[in-house]
Order: sequence, then structure tokens, then C-alpha cells
Amino acid sequence: MSAQQIISGAFEAAGRLDKALAEASGLSRARVQALIAEGLVDVDGKRALGASNKVTAGAPFRITVPAAAEAEARPQNIALDIAYEDTELIVVNKRAGMVVHPAAGNPDGTLVNALLHHCRGQLSGIGGVARPGIVHRIDKDTSGLLVVAKTDAAHEGLAAQFAAHSVHRRYLALTGGTPKPAEGTIDARIGRSDANRKKMAVLPKNSSRGKHAITHYTVIDRLGPAALIECRLETGRTHQVRVHCASIGHALLGDQLYGSAPKPLKPLLNRLGFARQALHAAELGFLHPIRGQFVSFSAPLPGDMQELIDELGRSNR
Repeated sequence: MSAQQIISGAFEAAGRLDKALAEASGLSRARVQALIAEGLVDVDGKRALGASNKVTAGAPFRITVPAAAEAEARPQNIALDIAYEDTELIVVNKRAGMVVHPAAGNPDGTLVNALLHHCRGQLSGIGGVARPGIVHRIDKDTSGLLVVAKTDAAHEGLAAQFAAHSVHRRYLALTGGTPKPAEGTIDARIGRSDANRKKMAVLPKNSSRGKHAITHYTVIDRLGPAALIECRLETGRTHQVRVHCASIGHALLGDQLYGSAPKPLKPLLNRLGFARQALHAAELGFLHPIRGQFVSFSAPLPGDMQELIDELGRSNR
């Protein structure tokens, strides 16, 4: 567990207390507000009583940041494929089959368990807890890139970009059949299915349920009864690529929840033991939440998807 930290200084400009403290300390505004409420902030030698109070330029401040509490999940020494790492964040190329966050049915062996071990001593505390800041997820059986925050400020900055849909995300997928036209946009609301609560579904545009979702796709290669496509996401809804592709009649190969493979492909999928959705988060780009520059990362196709593409290519000659 990290030690208690004291942050002190003087305000450079007048303004609202929580905003001024966040700018001066590097903590997120939400974290600053919580510390004020806990009586851990002094301004001009007196306890600060309200986040909305005004401060003057030059006024001294002192913040007591308690040691971050241990996360409930336990650290586990699980190998990670790390695409990038610095003091603020880490970008991981997640393997298919790994759950991102512990939950009922998956209490350990997750990406969070692995990160708690890998980042031990580096986590400054997300909301006061020494844990990795998960700002987005990809499904258990989807492979590819995720960014995770190590600090409170990085978590807030990344979360704001995902909420604003400004993060660049490019997925590669294998579909049953070839979508037509070869390039298009799927603009369809997504929400929980009434028929099967484990599934998401496309909802009517005027529905009050679900969330607006947009996927831009391009066919990269026609592979006989299948196709390799790229999908660029404007939004990041649960199962978005899988649901949108299934909604236009081209479910992802191997997707056990949203569609079955075309008959000619079933022997091949069985022979290769390919039983997960053929989906890979290949590119991820965002503004570094602390340094301000745009950073971009890419991850090659995993072996199982590349093997499937090679086999499809050979059978299509």
C-alpha cells in the first residue's frame, strides 16, 4: 500500500476551489471534491468547507491524500502483452479468452488481476483505491488493444474522451458472407434483447431504450463464403460490432451468440477449433490525458484469426 501523500503549494490564479486544486495538484476534480468533503484540504491554514468556494491567487493550500486502499481483486502473476506503458497509463494487447474485470463466474484470472500484479506500487489510487482505471472493455473472446489508467487524473482524462467518442478505434472482423455495399455505415440503436437477456439487439430508432450506436465498415478482402472487414467505431456500445454485423445478415464467424456460420464454413471452423467471435481490436488512438499529444497503437492479428484467413484464402483459389 502506498504512503500518505501531502501536496502543497499556492494558487496561480483565482477561481473555484475544486477546479483550482485539480489544476495545481494533478488529481482529478472528482477526487479533489471527495478529499474536500473528507476535510483533508486546507486553504490559508483553514479547513476548506466547500468545493465551490472561491480562492484568490497566491493563497496557499495543503492537500492530505490518504494511502490508497488495497483493491478487492487480488494480484495474479499472469503474462501480459504490453504495447505501451508510462507512469500514467498502460496499453495492453489482450488475448482472446481473458475477461477484463472480475465478476460473478470470473472472480480471478482477469486482466485486472494481472494488472494489479504488474503495476504493483505504481497505482496512485483511482478514487482512493489502488486499482487500474478501466475506462473501456472488450469482450472476453475478443482480442486486441485496451488502454488502462494508472492515476486518477489519467483515468478522468481518458474517460472524458471515451464519453465524447473522440477515441480512434479500428477493429478487424471476419463475417459470414460479404456485406453489400462494400463500404457503409450501420446507424442502429442497441439495447438489451427482450428475448434473451444475455444478448444485445438492434432497437427501433424511436425507442426510449438502449443507446445510439454507429459503426463504419469497409470490406478488405473477399474470402469465398466469408469476408475480412474493418470496422471504425464512432460509439462504443456493448457487443456493438457483433450486433451491427448480425443485423445486416453478416454475423461474425465463430460468434456463438449472434449467428451461425454458413454451412460451407462449419467443417473448417470445427477442424481449426475456432469457437470465438472473429474480432480483433487492431488500432487504438487517443490524446495522452497528461501530456496532451495524440498517441496511436496497433496490434497484429492473433494467430487463430490469421490461420483462419489463410485457410479461407487457400480454399478460395
